[in-house]
Amino acid sequence: MSDSSVLETRHGAVAIITLNKASETRNAFDLEMRAAMSRAIFNARDDDSVKVVIITGSKGVFCAGGDLKSLSAEKRSAYGNRKRIQRLHPWFRELSNLEKPVIAAVDGPAFGAGFNLALACDFVLATPAARFCAVFGRIGLVPDLGGFYLLPRIVGLQRAKELVFSARDVPAEEGLSMGFVYRIYPADVLLDEAMALAETFCGASTEALGMAKNILNRSFNLDQDTLSELESYAQAVSMDSAYHEDAVQRFLGKQPLKYDWKKLR
Repeated sequence: MSDSSVLETRHGAVAIITLNKASETRNAFDLEMRAAMSRAIFNARDDDSVKVVIITGSKGVFCAGGDLKSLSAEKRSAYGNRKRIQRLHPWFRELSNLEKPVIAAVDGPAFGAGFNLALACDFVLATPAARFCAVFGRIGLVPDLGGFYLLPRIVGLQRAKELVFSARDVPAEEGLSMGFVYRIYPADVLLDEAMALAETFCGASTEALGMAKNILNRSFNLDQDTLSELESYAQAVSMDSAYHEDAVQRFLGKQPLKYDWKKLR
């Protein structure tokens, strides 16, 4: 399935969402892109045959952030601008909390909202040409699309302030040292490596990974007792699953497990 701004393709159990307006807007979030991303995220969420999601850009561009041309084309009140940003939140929350592994494959700029789009993914693979930037300060704005939530949790509060206040470019190697880039690959193998990583998760229990992700995402906001209750609930559900029962039988029968990270890339 595809439209002019976002391509949705499938490779087995892996859904690939490609931002596809690099030539026109450098994959910025204009109204068309926003609507198409919303559809793509909800499609991936609602399709039980999808086990992993990859988000990438086209033509050496991940996402340039918000579309300043469309922002300036129509003057809105402060309330109107507030609603414009609020309309991003439903699909972005679904992406951040999607109970399936999500991989960002980043080549070229990931600026502003594009940086935060990458941060919302569980793993960020980048090329040496990738650049990340909380660019908002350059134009007198504050982070949006989840930046206030995601950035300090991933890089720490002091580093987040430095990136937001300076609005400087962060190359891929520095992103790796900060911890938000997982691996760096040449551009010609980036998507292949993203697919290889995605396929490692296809043998796992999507439900167990999904619940673990859900609880990990909440772990900074909850106290130990609450997390212990969530842990107990999730483990009880997991232990009652057909996947776990099969894994136990394989283990007892000295058969290979369906999912073993050590045997994967």
